[in-house]
Amino acid sequence: MNDPDNDPIVAARRSARPPLRRRFYQAVSVAPDAEGFRICLDGKPVRTPARRMLATPTPELAEALAAEWRAQQEFIDPVQMPLTRLANAIIDRVAATPGPVADDIKKYLGSDLLYYRAGAPERLRARQAQHWDPILAWARDGYGAQFKTGEGVVHIAQPGAAIEAAAAAIPEDVWRLGALHVATTLSGSALIALALLHGRLSADAAWKAAHVDEDWNMELWGRDEIALSQRAFRFAEFQAAATVLGAKSD
Repeated sequence: MNDPDNDPIVAARRSARPPLRRRFYQAVSVAPDAEGFRICLDGKPVRTPARRMLATPTPELAEALAAEWRAQQEFIDPVQMPLTRLANAIIDRVAATPGPVADDIKKYLGSDLLYYRAGAPERLRARQAQHWDPILAWARDGYGAQFKTGEGVVHIAQPGAAIEAAAAAIPEDVWRLGALHVATTLSGSALIALALLHGRLSADAAWKAAHVDEDWNMELWGRDEIALSQRAFRFAEFQAAATVLGAKSD
């Protein structure tokens, strides 16, 4: 058996992650101000990595963030705080450059996961259709976006009118925009993310739709515990995005 103290792989993993900061606060509160609803630790406002105020546009989101800070134990572990990480990204990056973020979501509409179907076996094709066809029908009926599907992975050129029609549903609000981008990149599908935003799918249903092929392969070849651990981390990020997308507007 390898000695973990002398194992270079274990050592690399340890060094890749910075040491955790010890919890230094007792009380977590939410305080309204001109920037929204800020998170305070022992009465002092929390700041993002770029030193901006960690504040949300709604008290609902602020309370969800505060819950993450309250849940920290002896050490503050950012890995266990997906909503805080998302909020930091929105405040520090998305708010400053929303255009490129929206453009990146739009690019997914040209090569969305839902367009590419398996040629076989028939059970997998049926499962893809079960999860994906209702989303395509929703985009068609709700936005007039008629997308094409096909077998295999060869690029399918989509009608420009369909892309533009679906892209019109991308929100301008930076909080929803940032969360939509996260949901898009994690699912590989702007259409799944948009369906989540507009209440067509729950977070669980959207995540399941995004992993039809992966779940099929696990059923066929068995579970990969490392892959499942990574997937659980991504799902926590997806749930954080869903929390923002589902938050009530003021």
